[in-house]
Amino acid sequence: MLKAVTVPEEGPKRGTEGAAQSHGPDSATPEPELRVLSMQFTSSPRGARLARRAAVRRLGEWGFPPMSDASCTVALLVAELAANAVQHGRVPGRDFHLLVAFDGWASRFSIEVSDACADRSPVHPVAPAAEEESGRGLLLVDVLAVRWGWVPRVPVGKTVWADVVAAGS
Repeated sequence: MLKAVTVPEEGPKRGTEGAAQSHGPDSATPEPELRVLSMQFTSSPRGARLARRAAVRRLGEWGFPPMSDASCTVALLVAELAANAVQHGRVPGRDFHLLVAFDGWASRFSIEVSDACADRSPVHPVAPAAEEESGRGLLLVDVLAVRWGWVPRVPVGKTVWADVVAAGS
């Protein structure tokens, strides 16, 4: 079952309140915003698919069409990290959490997938044998992300994260 927990999109940072600030006294260009998608999904293959779809839909709302390089890259990373959370981090009765944030200042996406299993942490990817049917997920993450890693999650579990620069920046 999908549990939607949406964090309201935050406005501009840098000590501003309310409406977007300009870059200078005569500038009409608004300051880039931090945009956030935060949702919880059932730790199942269906939950992983729904997480990918939710990310693509939200990126479309943020101005990154579904077939854009940025959307495709984020979708692939969300799919891989969510699939790993379901396959390797599943704890019966516990969901996984997806956070996708876009920082307009840095033109960077941050993706985090948190699960409830602290016992199995990701290891640096090694290319599997050609005949192997799985084992390439973190290799793709390693190639597509500017950087990635994992941290323990309080009170239980871990968060695997990846940062991606938006195409064209």
